[in-house]
Amino acid sequence: MQNKLKIINDPVHGFIKIPHEILFDVIEHPYFQRLRRISQTGLLSLIFPGAKHTRFHHALGAMNLMFKALETLKLKGIKISKEEEEAAMLAILMHDIGHGPFSHALENRLMDDWHHEKISILLMTRLNEEFDGKLDLATEMFQGKYHRVFFNQLISSQLDVDRMDYLKRDSFYTGVSEGDVNVERIISMMNVSNEKLVIDAKGIYSIENYLTARMFMYWQVYYHKTAALAEHVLVQILNRAKYLVSQNLELDAPSNLKYFLIKNKFDEATEEDIRRFTMLDDMDVFQAIKEWTENPDFILAKLCKVVIYRDFPKSIISSKPFSEEFIQEKIDKTNHHFNIDNAEELVGQISRTLLPYDTEKQPIYLMDKTGETFKLEESENQILFGCMENATKKYIAYFPREIL
Repeated sequence: MQNKLKIINDPVHGFIKIPHEILFDVIEHPYFQRLRRISQTGLLSLIFPGAKHTRFHHALGAMNLMFKALETLKLKGIKISKEEEEAAMLAILMHDIGHGPFSHALENRLMDDWHHEKISILLMTRLNEEFDGKLDLATEMFQGKYHRVFFNQLISSQLDVDRMDYLKRDSFYTGVSEGDVNVERIISMMNVSNEKLVIDAKGIYSIENYLTARMFMYWQVYYHKTAALAEHVLVQILNRAKYLVSQNLELDAPSNLKYFLIKNKFDEATEEDIRRFTMLDDMDVFQAIKEWTENPDFILAKLCKVVIYRDFPKSIISSKPFSEEFIQEKIDKTNHHFNIDNAEELVGQISRTLLPYDTEKQPIYLMDKTGETFKLEESENQILFGCMENATKKYIAYFPREIL
């Protein structure tokens, strides 16, 4: 009989235990193994060369932090059954199972407005059928339907183990040390009050540090102007490819990607949609982009060369939107330079907005020694909160370097 209680060596967290056999069975499933071929951070490696880690990596890390969080809560006298522990670990393990190629960048481009969480639930339901209902409780927790709210908060909230893992992991692989949060300390401060997740009041500075680390990682890494542009270019490539296919132009692409370029209606996911989606990964998209650098369509080829040759357009970042006149001038110059009439496909502006801490959406609660709970922003000890309750927006204009 196969030993399924494995230990995995992870560069970020050290040794990760698989304490339940069902976890190993899910990890071995083709749906989950596909995550080895889905980048955690899209094209971020074009800016931070070390950022080559995958959703597979991240899911295992988040599962490990869930295990540690539940162990901490049990030590503090919170009753958690073996079934609940197993379900919470399964839920976080599968939370990204619905991600498509290059993660967020191509979301909604392949299957209309099918958000990855919608596909995750669909695939969890499939897996649950295969595993004879063993994922019932995990699916309930993932969807926030379980009566003990703290389980869902550990999976999805402003202080969940998903965020804790990706901050620490992305910090490690990009080499940006500002994101290296002390997750052990945060987890050690976790507690439960009225079935909701709270933080022991003395852990307030660890929480503030975590929120500021997340803010710095967004502006320094995820919303870095070239990273934001790379993500935008990927979307443009898919949009252009779909447009050309809709004009009955022949486009070489791996069969699973071609299926989604041709198909446009996804009201209900069919058997074939799911089969194709669960076979699709970054490799299919990359292969197509390489192929399309030679495409006779000037726009598609130009966009694909950005990715393959790392030939980014010129970009300028600002806290104010760029004027229509500025953008139009760049469009006119681009049309003239390349002798084309659709330069708006190569020129434009995008924006990124960040609210470091949302006081309305699942606020973080602290608990003092008397058992009284209060919101983070109500603490007399908080020192950084004022910087985090307002959204910041940045604008990025881009245009071909040739027209400088």
